[in-house]
Amino acid sequence: MSVPNTDVRSLVAAALPTPVPADEYDGCPVTGLLRLLSDKWSMLVLVLLGRQPYRFNELHRAIGGISQRMLTRTLRGLESAGLVLREVHPTVPPSVEYRLTPLGRSLLGPLSGLADWAVRHEPELAAARRPVTAATSSGPR
Repeated sequence: MSVPNTDVRSLVAAALPTPVPADEYDGCPVTGLLRLLSDKWSMLVLVLLGRQPYRFNELHRAIGGISQRMLTRTLRGLESAGLVLREVHPTVPPSVEYRLTPLGRSLLGPLSGLADWAVRHEPELAAARRPVTAATSSGPR
C-alpha cells in the first residue's frame, strides 16, 4: 500500500504486509478517497455537479433531506479535496456557484463504473445481507 498504484490489478495483486500498519492504511490515497466519498451526500453532490453547475440554493433544493449545514460541510470537504470549485460572483447580493474541477470531472467515470457494478450486483448483495440481518436481529447467540 505504500507504493502508489493506479492499476487495479496491480493494487489487488500487490503484496501487503501482515498486519497492515495502521499509519500506512490511514495514509493510503484509496483509503482517503473512500472516506471522503462514503459519507451520505458526497457522491450525490458529485453526480449532480457533474451534470451542471449549481448555485447553493438550487443544489439544496435538488437534494431532498439534506440540511443547509450538511450541504455546506459536504461542499467544503469536496472543495478542499480539489473536486469542487466554489466561484463567488460579484453581484448584489453575492451569488455563489459550485462546479466540478477537472479533477472532480475525472472521477465521474470511475464512480459510474462503481455505480454500474452496484446496480448489476444489487440482488446478490441484498441476498448476502439478509442472512446476516436475520441472524443479528434474532438476538445474541
